[in-house]
Amino acid sequence: MGVFTSFKYFYKKIKNTYSPLGVRGFMKTKIGILGGGQLGRMLLQAASNWDLEIHVLDPDPNAPCATFTPYFTQGSFMDFETVYQFGKDLEVITIEIEAVNTQALKKLEAEGKKVYPQPHIIETIQDKRTQKAFYKEKGIPTSDFVLIENKTEIQQHLEFLPAFQKLGTGGYDGRGVQLLESEADLGQAFEGLSLLEKAIEIDKELAVMIARNTQGEVAVFPTVEMVFDPELNLVDYLLAPARLSDAQNQEAEQLARQLVEAWGLVGVLAVELFLTKSGEILVNEVAPRPHNSGHHTIEANYTSQFEQYLRAILDLPLGNPALKSPAAMVNVLGKPGYTGEAQYEGFAELISEDKLYLHLYGKKISKPGRKMGHITLLHEDLEALPAKVAWAKKTIFKGE
Repeated sequence: MGVFTSFKYFYKKIKNTYSPLGVRGFMKTKIGILGGGQLGRMLLQAASNWDLEIHVLDPDPNAPCATFTPYFTQGSFMDFETVYQFGKDLEVITIEIEAVNTQALKKLEAEGKKVYPQPHIIETIQDKRTQKAFYKEKGIPTSDFVLIENKTEIQQHLEFLPAFQKLGTGGYDGRGVQLLESEADLGQAFEGLSLLEKAIEIDKELAVMIARNTQGEVAVFPTVEMVFDPELNLVDYLLAPARLSDAQNQEAEQLARQLVEAWGLVGVLAVELFLTKSGEILVNEVAPRPHNSGHHTIEANYTSQFEQYLRAILDLPLGNPALKSPAAMVNVLGKPGYTGEAQYEGFAELISEDKLYLHLYGKKISKPGRKMGHITLLHEDLEALPAKVAWAKKTIFKGE
């Protein structure tokens, strides 16, 4: 059976289920992404396999996506008119960052554009306060919290400390989050709308990537275990699959299913979770887009999070999310104490390692803690991966 014949057979098999884009139309669909960072870049790399026309909007002329598509537009994804004008001639609009103008997306949606994830969902998730209220409303387990209007109001909740103060909006990659242990810390508290989240004893931090397409088909990627950098408050490395009991893994996956169905979200949802010392699994935060906790899927899974995202928003069947191999993902972060032109030490030594995959994001300037790339390591023995992670980190920083 030739390629064209087999493709026609595939189309006939699913055409009655997947519409209106389906196999027949998706290749000619004009797709727009708000945000041109590394997530957009990896979406473009996945899209190149299917010859899709992807338009990108980002304020930075040197954004990682800028040289990866001829349809790059420099402009603010927070400005109503810019977003509306960008999207009005496209058919499907999506995001790689939540900080976008949802009012423009709602207008585009009302005019018949397919906007995924849906703008009202983005709007809820943009604010950690409304996220938490949503969990409470839907009976989804999460850490106890108190909503705060300003830093002075924290004085009324001293008995709730120690707690993490999280800004409602604007926090990203560990910023906008801080631990307040006692009244003595109130001087450093954030001003503005925020929440206090009760500090709990955490055994492990977990994440589940889950996809849902327009037909309501759901695919769940295996749960991963994240190890955070205590200084930067972002992921240092992760292990896939997470080292959990079967019951714990099933509970984590079920929470992800519960969330994606509660929203009816189309796309992918990253669900970050806490496994407490007492054995509870609690939802921490979510992101309605590809996520750092799914980067390993490019090499380690049958379908990557990026291809899965495209499948979901283009009304296509979802791919197989299963792992092909245990894996680790290590963030390549800007070196402490250095700001300037990006330089990569230990490059040749790294890429000489078997089953190591290096991804650099094309960012011109390195800053301390900035995500400059990631490394994926595969090994048949999950317990051997932390040592490989330590070697990779030592190599890229030349032992420092």
